[in-house]
Amino acid sequence: MSVLIVIPARFASARFPGKPLAELTGCSGKSRSLIRRSWDAAMAVSGADRVVVATDDERIKAAAEGFGAEVVMTSEACANGTERCSDALGHMRQSYDIIVNLQGDAPLTPHWFVEDLVAALQDNPQIGVATPVLRCDAETLNGLTEDRENGRVGATTAVFDNTGRALYFSKEVIPFTGRRFVKNEISPVFHHVGVYAYRQSALAEYLTWPAGPLELSEGLEQLRFMENGQSVQCVQVDGRGRAFWELNNPEDVPRIEQKLAEMGVE
Repeated sequence: MSVLIVIPARFASARFPGKPLAELTGCSGKSRSLIRRSWDAAMAVSGADRVVVATDDERIKAAAEGFGAEVVMTSEACANGTERCSDALGHMRQSYDIIVNLQGDAPLTPHWFVEDLVAALQDNPQIGVATPVLRCDAETLNGLTEDRENGRVGATTAVFDNTGRALYFSKEVIPFTGRRFVKNEISPVFHHVGVYAYRQSALAEYLTWPAGPLELSEGLEQLRFMENGQSVQCVQVDGRGRAFWELNNPEDVPRIEQKLAEMGVE
């Protein structure tokens, strides 16, 4: 099956304007923009036929083309990454069996997360949309809880049934635990990794639906699928000892830089 990876990137973020161009310093002191590090993460994925940056901003376009990325200009009307992926696909002459939305704020996404998603769609023709979930370790869960206690809206959690079918996604920490966890304690909370893989038919159908109350309330694009009866398959992935964190707020920059240092990423 042919695979397209799209990195949607917009400049006008309410919580962090200009986020794709934010500089992140690696272990050697070398600085690279968030969009560059997201591109590097996408290029590490095996089996992808094409990788593009999808944006409506000339500054992001210029930065991405500056390090050799292919850029597709999309509409300013795109409300989220899924809509931007669909818009980008409409500008291409070629169709693809699987479209991956590797959001441009997750530079720590390991390549095997994406490869596991693609494999899920390849192995099961009934899956139209898949997304990875990672069981939180104590450090991550306590960090999510601390963010919410301090009024910061950032990472998303997921709950799903015993077949992996998503039941809900939230910016709150679900399921409720009510306490801190200690090192090596097994957590019941799964961190939703903001990557999606769609079949082209599911992506096209998404645009026919208006945003529903859950999507509007949580600000989570995947809830539009669920509000319209389309299952979202959660694929449990293994961090293999690697830390994962998204860049949602300016406060996340030092967290990610610390992870880059720990991982030895330049």
